[in-house]
Amino acid sequence: MSAFAFASPAILFALIALPAIWWLLRLTPPRPKTEVFPPLAILATVLKRQETPANSPWWLTLLRILMAAALIFAIADPVMNPRTSSLSNAGPLLLVVDNSWSTSRDWERRVETADLLIGDAERADVPVSVVFTADATHDAVPASAAAAREKLGAARPQPLVPVRAVAAQALREAFNGTRPGTVAFLTDGVATPEDGELMADLASLSPAELRLVEGDGTGAVAITGATNTATAMNVTATRLARDAAETLRLNALDQQGRSLAAVDLSFAAGSGTATAEIAAPFELRNDFARIAIEGKPTAGAVHLLDDGFKRRRVALIAGDSGNDMQPLLLPLFYISRALQPYADLIEPKDANLSATIPDILSQNPSAIVMADVGRLPAETYEPLQRWIARGGMLIRFAGPRLAAAPADDPLVPVILRRGERSLGGALSWAEPQPLAEFPKFGPFAGMPRAEGVTIKRQVLAEPTPDLAERTWASLADGTPLVTTRQVEAGRIVLFHVSAEATWSDLPLSGDFVDMLRRLVQLSRAAGTDGSVRGAEAAAALPPLRLLNADGALVTDKGTAKPLTVAPGQAAIASLDNPPGLYGTDDGFTAVNLLPADAQLQPVDVNAPGLTVARESLIGREAISLRPALFTLALVLLLVDTLIVLVMNGAFSRLPRAGRSTAAILLVALLPFTMLAPGQGHAQDAKPGDEQALERLDTTHLAYVVTGEAEVDRLSEQGLEGLSQFLAYRTTLEPGAPVGLDITKDDLSFYPIIYWPISANAPMPSENAISRIDAYMRNGGTVLFDTRDQLSSLNGSGAPSANGQRLQEILANIDIPPLEPTPEDHVLTRTFYLLSSFPGRYSGSPLWVEARQDARNSGSELSSSGDGVTPLLITGNDFAGAWAIDANGAAVLPTVPPDEMQREYAYRSGVNIMMYMLTGNYKADQVHVPALLERLGQ
Repeated sequence: MSAFAFASPAILFALIALPAIWWLLRLTPPRPKTEVFPPLAILATVLKRQETPANSPWWLTLLRILMAAALIFAIADPVMNPRTSSLSNAGPLLLVVDNSWSTSRDWERRVETADLLIGDAERADVPVSVVFTADATHDAVPASAAAAREKLGAARPQPLVPVRAVAAQALREAFNGTRPGTVAFLTDGVATPEDGELMADLASLSPAELRLVEGDGTGAVAITGATNTATAMNVTATRLARDAAETLRLNALDQQGRSLAAVDLSFAAGSGTATAEIAAPFELRNDFARIAIEGKPTAGAVHLLDDGFKRRRVALIAGDSGNDMQPLLLPLFYISRALQPYADLIEPKDANLSATIPDILSQNPSAIVMADVGRLPAETYEPLQRWIARGGMLIRFAGPRLAAAPADDPLVPVILRRGERSLGGALSWAEPQPLAEFPKFGPFAGMPRAEGVTIKRQVLAEPTPDLAERTWASLADGTPLVTTRQVEAGRIVLFHVSAEATWSDLPLSGDFVDMLRRLVQLSRAAGTDGSVRGAEAAAALPPLRLLNADGALVTDKGTAKPLTVAPGQAAIASLDNPPGLYGTDDGFTAVNLLPADAQLQPVDVNAPGLTVARESLIGREAISLRPALFTLALVLLLVDTLIVLVMNGAFSRLPRAGRSTAAILLVALLPFTMLAPGQGHAQDAKPGDEQALERLDTTHLAYVVTGEAEVDRLSEQGLEGLSQFLAYRTTLEPGAPVGLDITKDDLSFYPIIYWPISANAPMPSENAISRIDAYMRNGGTVLFDTRDQLSSLNGSGAPSANGQRLQEILANIDIPPLEPTPEDHVLTRTFYLLSSFPGRYSGSPLWVEARQDARNSGSELSSSGDGVTPLLITGNDFAGAWAIDANGAAVLPTVPPDEMQREYAYRSGVNIMMYMLTGNYKADQVHVPALLERLGQ
């Protein structure tokens, strides 16, 4: 092959015309000379003399001749295409050919180059051995040139990284002491960890010469990972050539191959990695099926996505909103931080579950997490069960509310015992328990044992025949810790401990994050048609569709084996499992070419004792000179034009630019800069805002309007009397009492609501009860007063009518476990030191939320970490004791008549209000000396 050739040599005949062009160019006249004549000298030039143009300067003529010659040579298209020939005939020709993913772009030239080498071997009458590094099997025994051509024609690029060590082993076995003549390594240019082994094996064969034939591997680019974050999808890529900056186009495609989003992927000069961010809505990103680099049709430039990639939408619901001043004790604190990097969280602002749960379900979440939610509103069970049956996952955490919930709860995976189990307490013989090894089935399979995690309290499951099958995690003593139940296409999962660190150390560990992430990953992706992949899915996934070397998904041709992946581990492409989708149309796993931390590096060919001759593929150095010649002709034309302009004096007559142009433009634009939007303030005030501001500015005591006139009158007079007592004895100056319609009034303005129970009043609606439930979840407190202490002394043991009405109201509210106010409760010392809480009557206890931690710790001054009890229940008729008329006189006598009892009733009201406003402030150990001094101790 010639090192220099013309694509259109016939055009060179135009060079014969160059002499004619020379004579034509001489007709160009020289630049005229400019002279200034005096006025009378014009008469001397009236008679014109005969003039003939002078010759063009020789250098200008030469310039134009060169320009014409450059055009002629450019049209003839000269090409530089060197090639080294002549093989060594000292032994067989050994061809080591990379047919990996990066060779698909120049595969035809690789075949052409190998064919020319086989032709040279055929003329030298030497056998040929051909080995392809991305094939699963190798036949490296030297054969005839015809057999080598047949093998070369059947070869195709594979969507795999070359496995050069396997090829090297086949070469050792095939040659077995035979010395090859020429070894030609047609490399893709990308390094692998096995390069050293291959070159050492080639050197051990002692060939006469070693040639390294490089292709277009320098343009190799591959996607190494894609992460679906909360706001966007981050895609990382690597490239081989790093000299210059490069910008590529990334396309996000759906299952039909339609582009849903596109973004630029920019490599900085000298950098081999780049990251691009595809900002798209959550639902649109969940429709991405693969990411592809535009203009790079290779398997490495395509990144497949499966259902595990899709970002889940997870809703969080808490049984108690907790205290924002103590974030580490909030029920959802650890859950939200564990799931935030992996899912889009829905945290409802409204604690009214009757309205919150339908709103959550309308957003089609993948999973719902409930932290210590015991009893749900009755109307929410049916839609929740339908959502689970369609494929939703409900993850629940235990707590005091769940421990006190009814045993027939349909949203619990196992039958629970009433109450909870205490480990390490004063009445327990068992020490806090560590976790056992995770079973080999379920989503936690493969996780290491959770070290350093101990369980101090849990709810227990009743033994059933299938309890072991439903247990995904257990304690060292075999007690179930995480149980589950399949419900049609969905699943219910229960953690038998609380979601915060009061019952166990699990929320403080990294295992908690991994466990929640794996559970959420089991759920179906919101907004997609993919079904739930259960934990018991088959271990071996059949190949569904595979990537070819050009980056296109094709039907499996029977070459790939079923994929076996341990739970929680990423699949890795190999000869047995090439890149593609494994599974079924209902659910599949994506296998991509490169791992997330891969980087493309140039191949390092260093054969000890051998000199490596570097060559290029046929056509690799076929450099056309046409663009350079056309550019040269254009430059010469511009130079010629500039010379002619100078010779004709064009630059000496340029007009002076006007200096007023900028000023005129500035004056014209000035009126637009003076324009400003008008002072059109919107009328933002809404009806009721003035009243809301007044409620925020002044603390008011509130009561529920029952609809019974006498009861509502006594409630208003009672809260008015307590307000005056508070203003006289404390620094709190409440406003006038407020009667509330709980079906429509805003309850959030009031720290406590007094609710006198009356069996004769209409039963509150489900909406009203749900609003009260939401009010208590958000930190408010309701004081229920049945006012039936006198009637309960009849000895029958049956609840009074008011007591029955209270039971009906609380039946649809998720209330925590209750207990009579302990002697060491904060309520007994927030302002006055009290031992009881009388009202108009004095025999009924004041029921408060049971303090789980205080029972176990044995501390006399400990208190619930949640701050304030959400409800108080009494039968002592507080309002009857507090009620005063317009003159300040008591309206009703106490039973028995005793003004000191009324005084203590007022003091009880003061303590309750101070407890509402200050929480556990008086539980602090700093107050102990003062309390002991007042007690005389």
